[in-house]
Amino acid sequence: MQALQQALRGIAASEMRQDTGHDLAHLDRVWCNCQRIMENEAGATPAWLLAAAYLHDLVNLSKSDLHRDQASRRSAKAAQPHLTALGFDTVAQEAITHAIEAHSFSAAISPTTIEAKILRDADRLDAIGAIGIARTFMISGQMQTPLYDAADPFAHNRPLDDRAYALDHWEQKLLGLADTLCTQSAKTIAAERVAFMRLYLAQLGKEIDH
Repeated sequence: MQALQQALRGIAASEMRQDTGHDLAHLDRVWCNCQRIMENEAGATPAWLLAAAYLHDLVNLSKSDLHRDQASRRSAKAAQPHLTALGFDTVAQEAITHAIEAHSFSAAISPTTIEAKILRDADRLDAIGAIGIARTFMISGQMQTPLYDAADPFAHNRPLDDRAYALDHWEQKLLGLADTLCTQSAKTIAAERVAFMRLYLAQLGKEIDH
């Protein structure tokens, strides 16, 4: 498994367009999340999940790209030659590429295998908690998006708009990700991470006098 991980990480390093939210560290964290989930979820094939974790963002399109909802399908297609070269048979390739396709929030593809469910959960866990906070603000800086609306930071009297304000993305998507998870193991992890985010919001409200 260690040799396979190194080979997969090398493929991602050479072919994936890395950005502040999707880099090799993100892939490492997703794989760690997969392993945490697998501790309490039976039936997954570790090698298949390892391959899916490191190749799931092989085609990484920016949030502003009009074809962003196609990124996971393109990643699955780009992964296939590498899976063949690594010796994965047809059954394994089908399982791995389905997991890659179904991990994406924007693609809206339902995961039908345990590997696909675990990968999707693992990827979404990386969007919340302490790392989720860091990623949100890193990406907002990259996109030159204000952190919040100074007049109404928590959108009490205006519609949410995460294209305009980074903090709106929390309520519009991130804080609800726990409700979209497939496995009980991931839901347990998510509950702790969401609670931490809500503590952060409470502290932020005090500091900005809202």
